Amino acid sequence: MFNSSLYGITVLIWGTTWIAISYQVGTVAPELSVGYRFVIAAALVFVWAIILRQSLRFAWRTHLLLAAMGLCLFSVNFYLFYQAAAYLTSGLLAVVFSTASVMNIVNGRILLGRRSEPRTLLGALMGICGVALMFWPEVQSFDLADAGVAGLLLSLGGTFCFSLGNIASARAQAQGLPVISCTAWGMAYGALAMCALALVNGAEVTFDPRPAYVISLLHLAVFGSVLAFGAYLTLLGRIGADRAAYATVLFPLVALAISTVVENYVWTPTALVGVVLVLAGNLLVLLRPRAKVRRAAAE
Repeated sequence: MFNSSLYGITVLIWGTTWIAISYQVGTVAPELSVGYRFVIAAALVFVWAIILRQSLRFAWRTHLLLAAMGLCLFSVNFYLFYQAAAYLTSGLLAVVFSTASVMNIVNGRILLGRRSEPRTLLGALMGICGVALMFWPEVQSFDLADAGVAGLLLSLGGTFCFSLGNIASARAQAQGLPVISCTAWGMAYGALAMCALALVNGAEVTFDPRPAYVISLLHLAVFGSVLAFGAYLTLLGRIGADRAAYATVLFPLVALAISTVVENYVWTPTALVGVVLVLAGNLLVLLRPRAKVRRAAAE
């Protein structure tokens, strides 16, 4: 599949998960909702790996790496964001999460020794500024009270975990490990971690049978996890964590488009400027300069 297709799948699907997550908060403990999501997703990805005849047997050291990926990418990050949602609006969460594009550049340099082009960093910064402008009313009204600080720290922690999970996946792919099998084990470890956390927290084991909860759970598990993460992690292995993470900048635009239809979101001149910045940063990050394209073709 082309990189552009993988990128498009990731952005379009993750752009719909923000509204789906809002239906998960409430009756069921956050750790259980995340656990349910990845129990379903892990089961489906294990079947996918078997159909593709990818090996599911790894050395114990590899399992340590996959467990780290699971904790960072499929459990703790979501748990922290579910907790942050009690303090911050979805718009502010989107702004914080978009900083993953910069975190991946920094963590990739420190942990993998990979250098990013200045244009990638510039594009990421443009994207973050653009997302902030799209959600400017919420950014402007943000209050550094105790609750606001708590929400900010939780969401930053969730974003940092997501970035570390990206680096763990990139390391696994650099070792030649199959993406789908690694994702299956990572999701299984993530689900196990959330179930263990629920026991430690003494959370009541409940399930919300209402259609809104069930449908949103299935959407998050099948589309938001199996399809979108499969596409994103494959893309990450191909173009690097720094450029792939720009999806976290672009999918808030999809979320706002949905909000325009579902929640009557009203576009402002500031928001439109933000869209222009996000799209310009997107082109800067993802399009290769012509000179490099010619050089690659010559080689």
